[in-house]
Amino acid sequence: MLTSPIEDIKNKLDIVEVIGGYIKLKKTGINYRGLCPFHSEKKPSFFVSPTRQIWHCFGCSKGGDIFGFIKEIEGVEFGDALRILAQKAGVELKKQSSKWQAELKTARQRLYDICELSCRFFEKQLEGSSPGKEAKKYLLKRGINEGSIKKWRLGYGPDTWQGLSDFLVGKGYTREEIEKAGLVVKSESSQSFYDRFRGRIIFPVFDLNSQVVGFGGRVFGTGNKEEEIVKYINIPQTLLYDKSRILYGLNNAKVEIRKRNECILVEGYTDVIMSSQAGFENTVAVAGTALTPFHLNILKRYSENLILAFDMDIAGDTATKKGIGLAQERGFGIKVIKMPSQGSDPADIILKNTKDWEKDIKEAQSILEFYFNSAFSSFDGKVPEGKKEIGKIILPVIKRIPNKIEQSHWIQELAKRLAVREEDIFEELKKTKPALADEVSERAGNSLTPKTPKNSEERKQILEEKILSLILKEPENLSLISEDRLPFFSEKSQQFLKEIKGQPEEKDLKTILAKLEKKADKELKNFLSALSLRAEVEYEEDPEEEIQLCLTELKSMEVKNKLKEISEELKIAEENQDKKGIDDLMKKFNKLTREL
Repeated sequence: MLTSPIEDIKNKLDIVEVIGGYIKLKKTGINYRGLCPFHSEKKPSFFVSPTRQIWHCFGCSKGGDIFGFIKEIEGVEFGDALRILAQKAGVELKKQSSKWQAELKTARQRLYDICELSCRFFEKQLEGSSPGKEAKKYLLKRGINEGSIKKWRLGYGPDTWQGLSDFLVGKGYTREEIEKAGLVVKSESSQSFYDRFRGRIIFPVFDLNSQVVGFGGRVFGTGNKEEEIVKYINIPQTLLYDKSRILYGLNNAKVEIRKRNECILVEGYTDVIMSSQAGFENTVAVAGTALTPFHLNILKRYSENLILAFDMDIAGDTATKKGIGLAQERGFGIKVIKMPSQGSDPADIILKNTKDWEKDIKEAQSILEFYFNSAFSSFDGKVPEGKKEIGKIILPVIKRIPNKIEQSHWIQELAKRLAVREEDIFEELKKTKPALADEVSERAGNSLTPKTPKNSEERKQILEEKILSLILKEPENLSLISEDRLPFFSEKSQQFLKEIKGQPEEKDLKTILAKLEKKADKELKNFLSALSLRAEVEYEEDPEEEIQLCLTELKSMEVKNKLKEISEELKIAEENQDKKGIDDLMKKFNKLTREL
Protein backbone atom coordinates (compact mmCIF):
# COMPACT_ATOMS: atom_id res chain seq x y z
CA MET A 1 0.00 0.00 0.00
CA LEU A 2 1.37 3.42 -1.00
CA THR A 3 1.86 5.87 1.83
CA SER A 4 0.64 9.42 1.42
CA PRO A 5 3.31 11.97 0.41
CA ILE A 6 1.96 14.17 3.20
CA GLU A 7 2.77 11.53 5.83
CA ASP A 8 6.20 10.87 4.26
CA ILE A 9 7.03 14.58 4.46
CA LYS A 10 5.78 14.93 8.04
CA ASN A 11 7.85 11.90 9.08
CA LYS A 12 11.04 13.23 7.47
CA LEU A 13 10.83 16.92 8.42
CA ASP A 14 10.99 18.47 11.87
CA ILE A 15 8.65 21.44 12.18
CA VAL A 16 11.16 23.30 14.39
CA GLU A 17 13.87 23.10 11.70
CA VAL A 18 11.49 24.17 8.92
CA ILE A 19 10.01 27.15 10.79
CA GLY A 20 13.46 27.97 12.21
CA GLY A 21 14.57 28.54 8.61
CA TYR A 22 12.19 31.51 8.44
CA ILE A 23 12.21 33.05 11.93
CA LYS A 24 14.40 33.04 15.02
CA LEU A 25 13.20 30.47 17.55
CA LYS A 26 14.33 30.16 21.15
CA LYS A 27 13.83 27.05 23.29
CA THR A 28 11.47 27.61 26.20
CA GLY A 29 10.72 24.47 28.20
CA ILE A 30 9.79 21.68 25.81
CA ASN A 31 8.65 24.15 23.11
CA TYR A 32 10.14 26.92 20.99
CA ARG A 33 9.16 30.58 20.92
CA GLY A 34 9.67 33.53 18.54
CA LEU A 35 8.20 36.75 17.16
CA CYS A 36 5.19 36.04 14.96
CA PRO A 37 5.90 36.67 11.25
CA PHE A 38 2.20 37.26 10.58
CA HIS A 39 1.55 40.28 12.79
CA SER A 40 3.57 43.04 14.44
CA GLU A 41 4.60 42.36 18.04
CA LYS A 42 7.42 43.15 20.46
CA LYS A 43 6.92 40.28 22.92
CA PRO A 44 7.06 36.84 21.27
CA SER A 45 3.75 34.98 21.29
CA PHE A 46 4.48 32.51 18.48
CA PHE A 47 5.09 28.93 19.70
CA VAL A 48 6.21 25.72 18.01
CA SER A 49 5.65 22.30 19.57
CA PRO A 50 8.13 19.62 18.42
CA THR A 51 6.15 16.88 20.19
CA ARG A 52 2.85 17.75 18.49
CA GLN A 53 4.51 19.08 15.31
CA ILE A 54 2.24 22.16 15.35
CA TRP A 55 2.65 25.94 15.61
CA HIS A 56 0.35 28.56 17.09
CA CYS A 57 0.46 32.31 17.68
CA PHE A 58 -1.39 33.46 20.78
CA GLY A 59 -1.31 37.04 19.53
CA CYS A 60 -3.16 36.64 16.23
CA SER A 61 -4.57 33.11 16.76
CA LYS A 62 -3.08 31.70 13.54
CA GLY A 63 -1.77 28.16 13.75
CA GLY A 64 -1.61 24.72 12.19
CA ASP A 65 0.83 22.11 10.97
CA ILE A 66 3.94 22.33 8.81
CA PHE A 67 1.89 22.67 5.60
CA GLY A 68 -0.25 25.45 7.07
CA PHE A 69 2.89 27.41 7.96
CA ILE A 70 4.37 27.16 4.46
CA LYS A 71 1.05 28.15 2.87
CA GLU A 72 0.85 31.20 5.15
CA ILE A 73 4.47 32.39 4.99
CA GLU A 74 4.98 31.75 1.25
CA GLY A 75 1.46 32.84 0.25
CA VAL A 76 0.84 29.67 -1.77
CA GLU A 77 -1.85 27.02 -2.17
CA PHE A 78 -1.62 23.50 -0.74
CA GLY A 79 -0.15 21.95 -3.90
CA ASP A 80 2.74 24.43 -3.94
CA ALA A 81 3.33 24.01 -0.19
CA LEU A 82 3.46 20.24 -0.73
CA ARG A 83 6.04 20.63 -3.49
CA ILE A 84 8.21 23.02 -1.43
CA LEU A 85 8.24 20.66 1.56
CA ALA A 86 8.74 17.58 -0.62
CA GLN A 87 11.88 19.22 -2.00
CA LYS A 88 13.14 19.88 1.54
CA ALA A 89 12.35 16.32 2.65
CA GLY A 90 13.73 14.64 -0.45
CA VAL A 91 10.35 13.04 -1.13
CA GLU A 92 9.57 12.29 -4.78
CA LEU A 93 6.04 13.28 -5.73
CA LYS A 94 5.00 10.50 -8.08
CA LYS A 95 1.88 10.55 -10.20
CA GLN A 96 -0.09 8.40 -7.79
CA SER A 97 -3.50 9.45 -8.97
CA SER A 98 -5.30 12.04 -11.04
CA LYS A 99 -6.33 13.74 -7.79
CA TRP A 100 -2.71 14.27 -6.71
CA GLN A 101 -1.74 15.38 -10.18
CA ALA A 102 -4.58 17.92 -10.30
CA GLU A 103 -3.50 19.39 -6.96
CA LEU A 104 0.17 19.57 -7.88
CA LYS A 105 0.07 20.78 -11.49
CA THR A 106 -1.28 24.22 -10.75
CA ALA A 107 -0.65 27.17 -13.06
CA ARG A 108 1.91 28.33 -10.51
CA GLN A 109 3.67 24.94 -10.65
CA ARG A 110 3.94 25.17 -14.42
CA LEU A 111 5.58 28.60 -14.10
CA TYR A 112 8.12 27.14 -11.66
CA ASP A 113 8.83 24.38 -14.19
CA ILE A 114 9.28 26.94 -16.99
CA CYS A 115 11.72 28.97 -14.87
CA GLU A 116 13.72 25.88 -13.90
CA LEU A 117 13.95 24.62 -17.49
CA SER A 118 14.92 28.10 -18.68
CA CYS A 119 17.67 28.27 -16.07
CA ARG A 120 19.10 24.95 -17.28
CA PHE A 121 18.88 26.17 -20.89
CA PHE A 122 20.83 29.36 -20.04
CA GLU A 123 23.43 27.38 -18.03
CA LYS A 124 23.98 25.03 -20.97
CA GLN A 125 24.37 27.99 -23.37
CA LEU A 126 27.05 29.52 -21.12
CA GLU A 127 29.05 26.28 -21.07
CA GLY A 128 28.45 25.02 -24.62
CA SER A 129 27.92 27.84 -27.13
CA SER A 130 30.73 30.00 -28.55
CA PRO A 131 29.17 33.32 -27.41
CA GLY A 132 28.42 31.69 -24.04
CA LYS A 133 32.06 30.70 -23.60
CA GLU A 134 33.06 34.31 -24.31
CA ALA A 135 30.55 35.47 -21.70
CA LYS A 136 32.05 33.03 -19.21
CA LYS A 137 35.54 34.39 -19.91
CA TYR A 138 34.18 37.85 -19.15
CA LEU A 139 32.71 36.66 -15.82
CA LEU A 140 36.01 35.03 -14.85
CA LYS A 141 37.85 38.23 -15.80
CA ARG A 142 35.44 40.17 -13.54
CA GLY A 143 36.58 37.95 -10.65
CA ILE A 144 33.60 35.57 -10.47
CA ASN A 145 35.14 32.11 -10.13
CA GLU A 146 33.95 28.72 -11.41
CA GLY A 147 32.45 27.80 -8.03
CA SER A 148 30.36 30.96 -7.93
CA ILE A 149 29.19 30.52 -11.53
CA LYS A 150 27.82 27.10 -10.58
CA LYS A 151 26.50 28.16 -7.15
CA TRP A 152 24.53 31.10 -8.57
CA ARG A 153 23.62 29.15 -11.74
CA LEU A 154 24.76 31.92 -14.09
CA GLY A 155 23.94 31.49 -17.77
CA TYR A 156 23.83 33.06 -21.20
CA GLY A 157 20.81 33.99 -23.34
CA PRO A 158 21.66 33.47 -27.04
CA ASP A 159 21.27 36.44 -29.37
CA THR A 160 18.39 34.84 -31.29
CA TRP A 161 14.74 35.85 -31.41
CA GLN A 162 13.14 32.60 -30.26
CA GLY A 163 15.89 30.29 -29.03
CA LEU A 164 14.55 29.87 -25.50
CA SER A 165 10.85 29.99 -26.37
CA ASP A 166 11.21 27.32 -29.11
CA PHE A 167 13.02 25.11 -26.57
CA LEU A 168 10.19 25.53 -24.02
CA VAL A 169 7.44 24.96 -26.59
CA GLY A 170 9.22 21.71 -27.45
CA LYS A 171 8.89 20.75 -23.78
CA GLY A 172 5.11 21.16 -23.87
CA TYR A 173 4.55 24.76 -22.74
CA THR A 174 2.58 27.38 -24.65
CA ARG A 175 3.99 30.75 -25.64
CA GLU A 176 1.27 32.37 -23.54
CA GLU A 177 2.54 30.49 -20.47
CA ILE A 178 6.11 31.53 -21.28
CA GLU A 179 4.90 35.14 -21.49
CA LYS A 180 3.30 34.76 -18.04
CA ALA A 181 6.72 33.66 -16.72
CA GLY A 182 8.12 36.97 -18.08
CA LEU A 183 10.54 35.31 -20.49
CA VAL A 184 9.08 36.49 -23.80
CA VAL A 185 7.68 39.76 -25.11
CA LYS A 186 4.69 40.05 -27.42
CA SER A 187 5.30 42.24 -30.50
CA GLU A 188 2.69 44.99 -30.84
CA SER A 189 2.95 45.02 -34.63
CA SER A 190 3.02 41.30 -35.51
CA GLN A 191 1.50 39.88 -32.27
CA SER A 192 4.27 37.24 -32.32
CA PHE A 193 6.48 36.43 -29.31
CA TYR A 194 10.23 36.97 -29.04
CA ASP A 195 12.71 36.16 -26.24
CA ARG A 196 13.23 38.89 -23.66
CA PHE A 197 16.85 37.95 -22.86
CA ARG A 198 18.89 37.95 -26.06
CA GLY A 199 22.67 38.31 -26.07
CA ARG A 200 22.77 38.66 -22.28
CA ILE A 201 24.54 37.14 -19.30
CA ILE A 202 21.76 35.67 -17.18
CA PHE A 203 21.39 35.94 -13.41
CA PRO A 204 18.61 33.63 -12.11
CA VAL A 205 16.64 35.03 -9.16
CA PHE A 206 15.63 32.59 -6.43
CA ASP A 207 12.99 32.47 -3.72
CA LEU A 208 13.82 31.50 -0.13
CA ASN A 209 13.67 27.81 -1.07
CA SER A 210 16.22 28.27 -3.90
CA GLN A 211 13.56 27.82 -6.58
CA VAL A 212 14.06 29.93 -9.71
CA VAL A 213 11.32 32.59 -9.88
CA GLY A 214 12.81 35.16 -12.26
CA PHE A 215 15.85 36.42 -14.15
CA GLY A 216 18.02 39.44 -14.67
CA GLY A 217 20.17 39.94 -17.76
CA ARG A 218 23.29 41.96 -18.51
CA VAL A 219 24.01 43.03 -22.10
CA PHE A 220 26.90 41.08 -23.62
CA GLY A 221 28.20 40.22 -27.08
CA THR A 222 25.94 42.46 -29.15
CA GLY A 223 28.76 43.65 -31.37
CA ASN A 224 28.38 47.20 -30.02
CA LYS A 225 30.84 49.03 -27.83
CA GLU A 226 29.81 47.26 -24.68
CA GLU A 227 31.45 49.71 -22.30
CA GLU A 228 29.07 52.42 -23.52
CA ILE A 229 25.82 50.43 -23.21
CA VAL A 230 26.27 48.29 -20.08
CA LYS A 231 22.84 47.80 -18.52
CA TYR A 232 20.66 45.24 -16.78
CA ILE A 233 17.07 44.26 -17.39
CA ASN A 234 14.79 42.17 -15.17
CA ILE A 235 11.65 40.24 -15.95
CA PRO A 236 8.41 42.11 -15.19
CA GLN A 237 6.20 41.23 -12.25
CA THR A 238 4.75 37.73 -12.55
CA LEU A 239 2.83 35.29 -10.39
CA LEU A 240 6.21 34.16 -8.99
CA TYR A 241 8.33 37.32 -9.19
CA ASP A 242 7.64 40.59 -7.38
CA LYS A 243 10.69 42.86 -7.10
CA SER A 244 9.21 44.65 -4.09
CA ARG A 245 9.32 41.35 -2.15
CA ILE A 246 12.37 39.58 -3.60
CA LEU A 247 15.87 39.99 -2.18
CA TYR A 248 18.52 38.54 -4.46
CA GLY A 249 20.77 36.06 -2.65
CA LEU A 250 18.65 35.69 0.49
CA ASN A 251 18.24 31.96 -0.18
CA ASN A 252 22.03 31.56 0.25
CA ALA A 253 22.48 34.30 2.86
CA LYS A 254 19.70 33.70 5.41
CA VAL A 255 21.63 31.28 7.65
CA GLU A 256 24.73 33.49 7.67
CA ILE A 257 22.67 36.63 8.35
CA ARG A 258 21.18 34.98 11.42
CA LYS A 259 24.58 33.67 12.53
CA ARG A 260 26.33 37.06 12.20
CA ASN A 261 23.20 39.01 13.20
CA GLU A 262 23.68 41.52 10.39
CA CYS A 263 22.84 41.80 6.71
CA ILE A 264 24.95 43.58 4.08
CA LEU A 265 22.63 45.18 1.53
CA VAL A 266 23.97 46.04 -1.94
CA GLU A 267 22.42 47.06 -5.27
CA GLY A 268 23.66 44.59 -7.90
CA TYR A 269 23.77 40.89 -8.68
CA THR A 270 27.55 40.85 -9.12
CA ASP A 271 27.97 42.76 -5.84
CA VAL A 272 26.19 39.92 -4.00
CA ILE A 273 28.13 37.19 -5.78
CA MET A 274 31.54 38.84 -5.25
CA SER A 275 30.83 39.73 -1.61
CA SER A 276 29.66 36.19 -0.89
CA GLN A 277 32.70 34.79 -2.70
CA ALA A 278 34.93 37.03 -0.54
CA GLY A 279 33.54 35.41 2.61
CA PHE A 280 30.66 37.78 3.36
CA GLU A 281 27.83 35.34 2.69
CA ASN A 282 25.41 37.56 4.62
CA THR A 283 25.00 39.81 1.54
CA VAL A 284 21.78 40.37 -0.40
CA ALA A 285 20.58 42.86 -3.03
CA VAL A 286 17.37 44.64 -3.87
CA ALA A 287 16.36 43.72 -7.41
CA GLY A 288 16.00 46.90 -9.42
CA THR A 289 14.09 48.81 -6.74
CA ALA A 290 14.62 50.66 -3.47
CA LEU A 291 14.07 49.06 -0.08
CA THR A 292 10.39 48.39 0.49
CA PRO A 293 8.36 47.60 3.64
CA PHE A 294 8.00 44.03 2.34
CA HIS A 295 11.79 43.62 2.10
CA LEU A 296 12.17 44.90 5.65
CA ASN A 297 9.55 42.53 7.03
CA ILE A 298 11.38 39.60 5.45
CA LEU A 299 14.81 40.74 6.68
CA LYS A 300 13.53 41.24 10.22
CA ARG A 301 12.98 37.48 10.47
CA TYR A 302 16.76 37.03 10.37
CA SER A 303 18.34 40.19 11.83
CA GLU A 304 17.57 43.78 12.77
CA ASN A 305 21.00 45.07 11.74
CA LEU A 306 21.67 46.37 8.24
CA ILE A 307 24.90 47.50 6.58
CA LEU A 308 24.12 49.49 3.41
CA ALA A 309 26.44 49.80 0.42
CA PHE A 310 24.32 52.11 -1.73
CA ASP A 311 24.99 55.26 -3.72
CA MET A 312 23.45 57.81 -1.36
CA ASP A 313 22.22 61.28 -2.32
CA ILE A 314 21.55 62.81 1.09
CA ALA A 315 20.21 66.08 -0.31
CA GLY A 316 17.35 64.68 -2.41
CA ASP A 317 14.11 62.91 -1.57
CA THR A 318 15.39 59.70 -3.11
CA ALA A 319 13.77 56.27 -2.95
CA THR A 320 16.86 55.05 -1.09
CA LYS A 321 16.34 57.67 1.64
CA LYS A 322 12.71 56.66 1.98
CA GLY A 323 13.68 53.02 2.33
CA ILE A 324 16.22 53.87 5.02
CA GLY A 325 13.59 55.92 6.81
CA LEU A 326 11.25 52.93 6.83
CA ALA A 327 14.01 50.71 8.22
CA GLN A 328 14.78 53.26 10.93
CA GLU A 329 11.10 53.48 11.92
CA ARG A 330 10.94 49.70 12.21
CA GLY A 331 13.80 49.71 14.71
CA PHE A 332 16.63 48.43 12.48
CA GLY A 333 20.18 49.27 13.47
CA ILE A 334 21.62 50.83 10.30
CA LYS A 335 25.22 51.39 9.22
CA VAL A 336 26.42 52.82 5.90
CA ILE A 337 29.56 51.89 3.97
CA LYS A 338 31.17 55.01 2.57
CA MET A 339 31.95 54.12 -1.04
CA PRO A 340 35.47 55.29 -2.02
CA SER A 341 34.45 57.11 -5.22
CA GLN A 342 31.40 58.04 -7.27
CA GLY A 343 30.29 55.17 -9.48
CA SER A 344 32.34 52.48 -7.72
CA ASP A 345 30.52 49.46 -6.35
CA PRO A 346 31.37 46.54 -4.02
CA ALA A 347 32.24 44.22 -6.95
CA ASP A 348 34.88 46.73 -8.16
CA ILE A 349 36.36 47.08 -4.66
CA ILE A 350 36.55 43.30 -4.15
CA LEU A 351 38.09 42.73 -7.60
CA LYS A 352 40.93 45.11 -6.72
CA ASN A 353 41.47 43.90 -3.15
CA THR A 354 39.21 41.80 -0.90
CA LYS A 355 40.86 43.31 2.19
CA ASP A 356 39.58 46.77 1.20
CA TRP A 357 35.99 45.49 1.24
CA GLU A 358 36.57 43.86 4.62
CA LYS A 359 37.96 47.18 5.92
CA ASP A 360 34.99 49.14 4.48
CA ILE A 361 32.54 46.85 6.28
CA LYS A 362 34.40 47.17 9.60
CA GLU A 363 34.50 50.96 9.28
CA ALA A 364 30.83 51.35 8.30
CA GLN A 365 29.32 54.45 9.97
CA SER A 366 26.07 54.55 11.89
CA ILE A 367 23.28 56.10 9.83
CA LEU A 368 23.37 59.28 11.93
CA GLU A 369 27.16 59.60 11.62
CA PHE A 370 26.82 59.16 7.86
CA TYR A 371 24.17 61.88 7.57
CA PHE A 372 26.15 64.22 9.85
CA ASN A 373 29.43 63.75 7.96
CA SER A 374 27.76 63.99 4.54
CA ALA A 375 25.71 67.08 5.43
CA PHE A 376 28.62 68.97 7.02
CA SER A 377 30.89 68.12 4.07
CA SER A 378 28.23 69.39 1.62
CA PHE A 379 27.31 72.66 3.37
CA ASP A 380 29.08 75.28 5.48
CA GLY A 381 27.88 74.89 9.07
CA LYS A 382 29.23 78.32 10.02
CA VAL A 383 26.89 80.44 7.88
CA PRO A 384 23.11 80.78 8.38
CA GLU A 385 22.14 79.37 4.97
CA GLY A 386 24.43 76.35 5.43
CA LYS A 387 23.05 75.71 8.94
CA LYS A 388 19.53 75.76 7.54
CA GLU A 389 20.37 73.24 4.77
CA ILE A 390 22.15 70.94 7.23
CA GLY A 391 19.09 71.06 9.49
CA LYS A 392 16.83 70.11 6.57
CA ILE A 393 18.89 66.96 5.98
CA ILE A 394 19.54 65.83 9.56
CA LEU A 395 16.40 66.80 11.51
CA PRO A 396 14.05 64.36 9.69
CA VAL A 397 16.48 61.53 10.48
CA ILE A 398 16.66 62.52 14.17
CA LYS A 399 12.85 62.77 14.23
CA ARG A 400 12.54 59.08 13.32
CA ILE A 401 14.69 57.83 16.23
CA PRO A 402 12.25 55.95 18.51
CA ASN A 403 14.52 56.03 21.59
CA LYS A 404 14.32 59.47 23.29
CA ILE A 405 17.73 59.14 24.99
CA GLU A 406 19.44 58.42 21.67
CA GLN A 407 17.44 61.22 20.05
CA SER A 408 18.54 63.66 22.76
CA HIS A 409 22.20 62.70 22.16
CA TRP A 410 22.00 63.62 18.46
CA ILE A 411 20.14 66.86 19.21
CA GLN A 412 23.01 67.87 21.52
CA GLU A 413 25.53 66.87 18.84
CA LEU A 414 23.76 68.90 16.14
CA ALA A 415 23.43 71.96 18.42
CA LYS A 416 27.13 71.75 19.28
CA ARG A 417 28.31 71.42 15.67
CA LEU A 418 26.03 74.21 14.41
CA ALA A 419 26.88 76.38 17.44
CA VAL A 420 23.20 76.99 18.26
CA ARG A 421 21.04 76.41 21.35
CA GLU A 422 19.48 72.95 21.93
CA GLU A 423 16.14 74.68 22.55
CA ASP A 424 16.20 76.01 18.98
CA ILE A 425 16.91 72.52 17.61
CA PHE A 426 13.95 71.16 19.65
CA GLU A 427 11.66 73.86 18.22
CA GLU A 428 12.66 73.07 14.64
CA LEU A 429 12.32 69.34 15.34
CA LYS A 430 8.67 69.85 16.34
CA LYS A 431 7.98 71.35 12.91
CA THR A 432 9.85 68.63 11.03
CA LYS A 433 8.13 65.78 9.20
CA PRO A 434 9.91 62.39 9.21
CA ALA A 435 10.98 62.52 5.54
CA LEU A 436 8.07 60.93 3.64
CA ALA A 437 8.66 57.51 5.21
CA ASP A 438 5.22 57.54 6.84
CA GLU A 439 3.57 58.13 3.47
CA VAL A 440 5.44 55.21 1.90
CA SER A 441 4.64 53.00 4.88
CA GLU A 442 0.92 53.75 4.69
CA ARG A 443 0.82 53.18 0.96
CA ALA A 444 2.86 50.01 0.72
CA GLY A 445 3.73 48.40 3.99
CA ASN A 446 0.90 48.31 6.45
CA SER A 447 -0.77 45.39 4.73
CA LEU A 448 2.13 43.20 5.84
CA THR A 449 2.32 44.39 9.42
CA PRO A 450 -1.16 44.32 10.89
CA LYS A 451 -1.41 45.23 14.52
CA THR A 452 -2.42 42.74 17.17
CA PRO A 453 -6.10 41.99 16.52
CA LYS A 454 -8.58 44.46 18.00
CA ASN A 455 -11.70 42.96 16.46
CA SER A 456 -14.03 41.95 19.33
CA GLU A 457 -14.49 38.40 18.02
CA GLU A 458 -10.72 37.88 17.75
CA ARG A 459 -10.21 39.39 21.20
CA LYS A 460 -12.87 37.10 22.64
CA GLN A 461 -11.16 34.07 21.08
CA ILE A 462 -7.81 35.05 22.62
CA LEU A 463 -9.38 35.50 26.09
CA GLU A 464 -11.17 32.15 25.87
CA GLU A 465 -8.00 30.35 24.79
CA LYS A 466 -6.09 31.84 27.70
CA ILE A 467 -8.72 30.81 30.27
CA LEU A 468 -8.96 27.25 28.93
CA SER A 469 -5.19 26.81 28.74
CA LEU A 470 -4.79 28.04 32.33
CA ILE A 471 -7.39 25.48 33.41
CA LEU A 472 -5.45 22.77 31.58
CA LYS A 473 -2.31 23.93 33.34
CA GLU A 474 -3.92 23.97 36.78
CA PRO A 475 -7.16 21.88 36.71
CA GLU A 476 -8.35 23.15 40.12
CA ASN A 477 -9.16 26.47 38.41
CA LEU A 478 -12.08 24.78 36.62
CA SER A 479 -14.22 25.62 39.66
CA LEU A 480 -13.93 29.33 38.73
CA ILE A 481 -16.17 28.70 35.69
CA SER A 482 -19.64 28.64 37.23
CA GLU A 483 -22.75 27.76 35.22
CA ASP A 484 -23.81 31.42 34.92
CA ARG A 485 -20.47 32.22 33.26
CA LEU A 486 -20.71 29.57 30.53
CA PRO A 487 -22.81 31.81 28.20
CA PHE A 488 -19.83 34.22 27.99
CA PHE A 489 -17.99 31.59 25.93
CA SER A 490 -18.32 30.54 22.29
CA GLU A 491 -20.12 27.32 21.42
CA LYS A 492 -16.83 25.48 20.86
CA SER A 493 -15.41 26.56 24.24
CA GLN A 494 -18.70 25.77 25.99
CA GLN A 495 -18.60 22.27 24.46
CA PHE A 496 -15.09 21.75 25.86
CA LEU A 497 -15.97 23.08 29.34
CA LYS A 498 -19.14 21.00 29.59
CA GLU A 499 -17.20 17.91 28.53
CA ILE A 500 -14.59 18.23 31.26
CA LYS A 501 -17.16 19.34 33.85
CA GLY A 502 -19.23 16.29 32.96
CA GLN A 503 -16.44 13.93 33.98
CA PRO A 504 -15.86 14.74 37.66
CA GLU A 505 -14.54 11.24 38.30
CA GLU A 506 -11.70 11.81 35.83
CA LYS A 507 -9.12 14.05 37.48
CA ASP A 508 -6.49 13.89 34.73
CA LEU A 509 -7.34 16.49 32.10
CA LYS A 510 -4.82 14.98 29.68
CA THR A 511 -6.88 11.77 29.66
CA ILE A 512 -10.04 13.81 29.00
CA LEU A 513 -8.27 15.63 26.16
CA ALA A 514 -7.13 12.34 24.61
CA LYS A 515 -10.74 11.05 24.70
CA LEU A 516 -12.02 14.27 23.15
CA GLU A 517 -9.43 14.23 20.35
CA LYS A 518 -10.49 10.70 19.34
CA LYS A 519 -14.03 11.77 18.57
CA ALA A 520 -13.32 15.37 17.50
CA ASP A 521 -13.46 16.75 13.95
CA LYS A 522 -10.40 18.41 12.38
CA GLU A 523 -11.33 21.92 13.58
CA LEU A 524 -11.85 20.79 17.19
CA LYS A 525 -8.61 18.75 17.09
CA ASN A 526 -6.67 21.86 16.03
CA PHE A 527 -8.39 23.83 18.79
CA LEU A 528 -7.48 21.21 21.42
CA SER A 529 -3.88 20.99 20.16
CA ALA A 530 -3.50 24.78 20.43
CA LEU A 531 -4.91 24.69 23.97
CA SER A 532 -2.53 21.92 24.97
CA LEU A 533 0.40 23.87 23.57
CA ARG A 534 -0.63 27.01 25.39
CA ALA A 535 -0.98 25.07 28.64
CA GLU A 536 2.72 24.20 28.36
CA VAL A 537 3.76 27.83 28.02
CA GLU A 538 5.31 29.40 31.09
CA TYR A 539 3.04 32.12 32.51
CA GLU A 540 4.29 34.91 34.71
CA GLU A 541 0.79 35.79 35.94
CA ASP A 542 -1.07 34.21 38.82
CA PRO A 543 -3.43 31.73 37.04
CA GLU A 544 -6.46 32.32 39.28
CA GLU A 545 -6.13 36.10 39.11
CA GLU A 546 -5.61 36.00 35.35
CA ILE A 547 -8.71 33.82 34.81
CA GLN A 548 -10.80 36.23 36.89
CA LEU A 549 -9.54 39.19 34.84
CA CYS A 550 -10.31 37.39 31.56
CA LEU A 551 -13.78 36.42 32.81
CA THR A 552 -14.46 40.04 33.77
CA GLU A 553 -13.49 41.20 30.28
CA LEU A 554 -15.58 38.46 28.64
CA LYS A 555 -18.59 39.50 30.72
CA SER A 556 -18.02 43.15 29.78
CA MET A 557 -17.91 42.21 26.09
CA GLU A 558 -21.11 40.21 26.44
CA VAL A 559 -22.88 43.10 28.20
CA LYS A 560 -21.69 45.60 25.56
CA ASN A 561 -23.01 43.36 22.78
CA LYS A 562 -26.40 43.19 24.51
CA LEU A 563 -26.42 46.98 25.00
CA LYS A 564 -25.72 47.39 21.30
CA GLU A 565 -28.66 45.11 20.45
CA ILE A 566 -30.97 47.05 22.80
CA SER A 567 -29.83 50.34 21.22
CA GLU A 568 -30.88 49.04 17.79
CA GLU A 569 -34.24 47.89 19.19
CA LEU A 570 -34.71 51.32 20.82
CA LYS A 571 -34.27 53.06 17.46
CA ILE A 572 -37.02 50.89 15.97
CA ALA A 573 -39.31 51.48 18.99
CA GLU A 574 -38.78 55.26 18.74
CA GLU A 575 -39.53 55.24 15.01
CA ASN A 576 -42.78 53.33 15.75
CA GLN A 577 -43.56 55.64 18.73
CA ASP A 578 -43.93 52.52 20.92
CA LYS A 579 -43.91 54.16 24.40
CA LYS A 580 -44.24 50.88 26.37
CA GLY A 581 -41.55 49.22 24.28
CA ILE A 582 -39.23 52.19 24.85
CA ASP A 583 -39.82 52.05 28.64
CA ASP A 584 -39.13 48.29 28.81
CA LEU A 585 -36.00 48.59 26.72
CA MET A 586 -34.70 51.53 28.79
CA LYS A 587 -35.13 49.47 31.99
CA LYS A 588 -33.12 46.61 30.44
CA PHE A 589 -30.50 49.09 29.18
CA ASN A 590 -30.09 50.73 32.62
CA LYS A 591 -29.92 47.37 34.38
CA LEU A 592 -27.19 46.11 32.04
CA THR A 593 -25.26 49.40 32.31
CA ARG A 594 -24.93 48.85 36.07
CA GLU A 595 -23.22 45.50 35.37
CA LEU A 596 -20.35 47.16 33.54
